[in-house]
Amino acid sequence: MTHSLGRRGMLALAGSSALASPALAQPGFPNRSIRMIVPWPAGGSSDGQMRALAEAATRVLGQPVVIENRGGVSGTLAAQMMAAEPRGDGYLVGQLPITAFRLPAMTSRPTWDVTKDFTYIIHMTGYLFGVAVKADAPWRNWQEFLAHAKANPGRVSYGSPGVGTTLHITMERIAAEQGIEFLHVPFRGGSDNAQALLSGQTNAMADSTSWGPLVDAGQFRLLCTWGPERARRYPDVPTLKELGTNIVSTSPYGLAGPKNMDPEVVRILHDAFRQALNDPIHLAALERFDMPLLYLNSDDYRTAALRTTEEETAVIQRLGLRMN
Repeated sequence: MTHSLGRRGMLALAGSSALASPALAQPGFPNRSIRMIVPWPAGGSSDGQMRALAEAATRVLGQPVVIENRGGVSGTLAAQMMAAEPRGDGYLVGQLPITAFRLPAMTSRPTWDVTKDFTYIIHMTGYLFGVAVKADAPWRNWQEFLAHAKANPGRVSYGSPGVGTTLHITMERIAAEQGIEFLHVPFRGGSDNAQALLSGQTNAMADSTSWGPLVDAGQFRLLCTWGPERARRYPDVPTLKELGTNIVSTSPYGLAGPKNMDPEVVRILHDAFRQALNDPIHLAALERFDMPLLYLNSDDYRTAALRTTEEETAVIQRLGLRMN
């Protein structure tokens, strides 16, 4: 699920006068707070983006949009909660990272079906991913890091946000291409991952911009980023494609709810969150975390989600990755 929208398009969309306000006069919805599940611990880029979105949406909807952090299980607890929710009344929504489309292919007992168990509301953004090491590490660049890992199979460790996440899958794709055996260490989120690298428990961290403040402070060295072009904040850091690995990995995601939601409720939520996407508070969060604006409406998001499921299932089968 790859989308691209440059800075000019992002600003143009932000200033568009065509964004209509939700029809909040409809009786009955929303008349109380809406729970928004963020399937990662507090403090990371996902949490920061979603909190800014919730703040903006609260003003549009006239009811609180309350963040609940449910970290663990590689970012799929929101998917589990929504798949188990019998009432698609609009008062429970959550982030669906690509892991939610990938994990059913990694287990013989999937607990959700992406074609049946979710109502797709709006697609929002994606990540800037990269690999960082400590500033005093012996590897000055990505090539040196890979060469050392290849010469020391199974001894070079990297942290990721969990088994089956895009960070884990992409590192395994790189390993397979380069003939490398990494030691993968899964964590609940970016803060734990960064702390493990700081303390020397791991040799590297593959994550979103959780490494950003430590790179900026000179404690970490960023070896590569995984976007289609160099990151604006890190113009001296090459992309994987520049380094000879033909991978662009941004793990775009959106907001969904349980199945069988009323179409009018979906419309109200979509319109409110689309307006919130372009709120200055939210745009500032995207800027802070180097995240692009990747809007899709409800129907297009569902189409993209089903296509992503097919693509990710093929990758899982090719790599032979299983959780049980």
